[in-house]
Amino acid sequence: MEEKAAEEGLAKKVLEEDELDELEKLQNELEKANHEATEYLEQLQRSQAEFANYKKRNEREREDFIKLANAALITKLLPVLDDCERALQTVPDNLRRLTWVEGIFLIERRLRMTLEEEGLSEIEAVGKNFDPQLHHAAIRDETTDYGDDEIISELQKGYKLNDRVLRPTMVRVAANPSEKSD
Repeated sequence: MEEKAAEEGLAKKVLEEDELDELEKLQNELEKANHEATEYLEQLQRSQAEFANYKKRNEREREDFIKLANAALITKLLPVLDDCERALQTVPDNLRRLTWVEGIFLIERRLRMTLEEEGLSEIEAVGKNFDPQLHHAAIRDETTDYGDDEIISELQKGYKLNDRVLRPTMVRVAANPSEKSD
């Protein structure tokens, strides 16, 4: 009986060691699985972040492309707008009341409004100081009637599209004469 009890104790001990080994093995596998799950989660999060960045970059590039395409088209339309303005400035007063002349004024106004809706704006020039980023000096007049580098007149309107210069304003700029020594 003692022998049987000793065998049972030994068997129990072996079973406990086997269970401990099995438990340790399962804990190691669980740690390994948790580690892999953490790595997969981090990879997934990185992939999601990369995809979100890709989508933002793609949207930004698309917007830039649209702006560039608009800029190219609007730049081609500026001479048409200039021609309309010049033509309408030469219409004699006695013809301004004719319906077809009023229609041309309407067309010019609608063209201007459409371009403004797309972000086009005129560059202010007359009375301002010359800025090479916004103005193109076609003529420099020596005069004391205006301040040095003050814009006297506008020869051709300049335009911006969403704060980007499409065409600088062509201007006449005052230059104060320098004093000459004897």
